[in-house]
Amino acid sequence: MKDYKSFIVWQKSHQLTLDVYKALNTFPKEELFGLTSQMKRSSSSIPTNIAEGCGRNSDKDFARFLIIAFGSANELEYQFILSRDLSFINDELSENYYFKLKKLKKCSIV
Repeated sequence: MKDYKSFIVWQKSHQLTLDVYKALNTFPKEELFGLTSQMKRSSSSIPTNIAEGCGRNSDKDFARFLIIAFGSANELEYQFILSRDLSFINDELSENYYFKLKKLKKCSIV
């Protein structure tokens, strides 16, 4: 069993989740159960799956959960593109999150 909090990728994904939750406070209230909810789930799914994978008994299981976390990062990336195109966030903020996600997806596990 691995300590998920020791992984840089978990630390960065946790911080990204906190940042996403803050950014979503500015989204339209009618999106509360739509895009806002989806983005909260996508962002929190990244560190959650890393943590769950660390609790598994094999590297194969751990790798499977890392793949799921990577998929959630891709999902969140698209949701930021959609948010920008719907003018819920500006280009600068969108680029900032794209950059953070890109770095996260390249992050080493150790």
